Amino acid sequence: MTKKYFGTDGIRGRVGEFPITPDFMLKLGWAAGMAFRSMGACRILVGKDTRISGYMFESALEAGLSAAGADVMLLGPMPTPAIAYLTRTFHAEAGIVISASHNPHDDNGIKFFSGQGTKLPDAIEHMIEELLDAPMTVVESSKLGKVSRINDASGRYIEFCKSSVPTSTNFAGLKVVIDCAHGATYKVAPSVFKELGAEVTVLSAQPNGLNINDNCGSTHMGQLQAAVLAEHADLGIAFDGDGDRVLMVDHTGAIVDGDDLLFIIARDLHERNKLQGGVVGTLMSNLGLELALADLGIPFVRANVGDRYVIAELLERNWLVGGENSGHVVCFQHTTTGDAIIAALQVLLALRRRDESLALARQALRKCPQVLLNVRFSGGENPIEHPAIKEACERVTVAMAGRGRVLLRKSGTEPLVRVMVEGDDETQVRGYAEELAKLVTEVCA
Repeated sequence: MTKKYFGTDGIRGRVGEFPITPDFMLKLGWAAGMAFRSMGACRILVGKDTRISGYMFESALEAGLSAAGADVMLLGPMPTPAIAYLTRTFHAEAGIVISASHNPHDDNGIKFFSGQGTKLPDAIEHMIEELLDAPMTVVESSKLGKVSRINDASGRYIEFCKSSVPTSTNFAGLKVVIDCAHGATYKVAPSVFKELGAEVTVLSAQPNGLNINDNCGSTHMGQLQAAVLAEHADLGIAFDGDGDRVLMVDHTGAIVDGDDLLFIIARDLHERNKLQGGVVGTLMSNLGLELALADLGIPFVRANVGDRYVIAELLERNWLVGGENSGHVVCFQHTTTGDAIIAALQVLLALRRRDESLALARQALRKCPQVLLNVRFSGGENPIEHPAIKEACERVTVAMAGRGRVLLRKSGTEPLVRVMVEGDDETQVRGYAEELAKLVTEVCA
């Protein structure tokens, strides 16, 4: 069944435009409360990032949940993975996150976690959507949900993050710059790294409701690169607004993306015989990651783009580690979802075990040149399915003899075909990409 409101990661849009409106959030809270209450007693945690509209939507969800008879526990500003963790530890039926992740302040959205700290099953999302289209009711007064606040939520999550590394861990002598994107990690991330002994310089940790992700964090790395060089730091760590993505900067100022981090973590687990299977990437993971893992004898599979699909593939295979080049990194040996702080800690541990710098560690993964071209089409028949294009893609793939990759996919938001080719030889890769883009243009004419 097609979903009316839920996308691949909850419900998201521009504040004030349907469905990101207070009245819809009131109804969504009620629908979620009714859905979970149908399974028994109901307690739901609600957390948010630092964008200004979070206050408004928190209140609306709280009212809707209470009207359905669900008890509410408010967490305040907390990273998305913290809400997944606390939902489990409080034995709540669900967790709700008010966040638009790496988007600017004028967007917002809602994500749900199950009582196990995982994405909601499709069946429950469908149940919530059916209730959203039903008339709203209110339970009798004696059965209204109660609301409380968890005042020590930050401390609980800080201790959880620290528990993901051995108790003997001491990052003394490590000089780190952290960019919190004026987002949900602004309190907890500096505390975690300082309490583990690192010397920490903190950037973008003064949220005012409007500056989340504003020229900072994992989507704007320039500030962090400059600070790492100016401070002569060992490395820099950049989070996104809700704390489920992480990118890094090495001591030379070079950006270290999710593919690099995934490789460093997987290699460390493999060397210690703790990897359990292989690694899950996505269709956009660089071919260099696949080849570097193959050299180590580590299996690698690709999921569709989106952490939801990475997690589903990990669960299906009973593997531990997966992620995206955008910085979603999942470490199932420690948590149930992508967690930027925990992923960063695993990278630092891996570097310590090998006694090597981030710059040196990333050299073991040689990125393949990648060319991405966008071709506009009318929006009619899917050009990717055209026999001539299929034949050309197959021919190019064969010509690259296992050392290259072709990916054509339609944009989900624009009438574009994205033509991506990657391989060992940049000149060859560009030539193939331009050849395929020209063919797509001719077919679409």
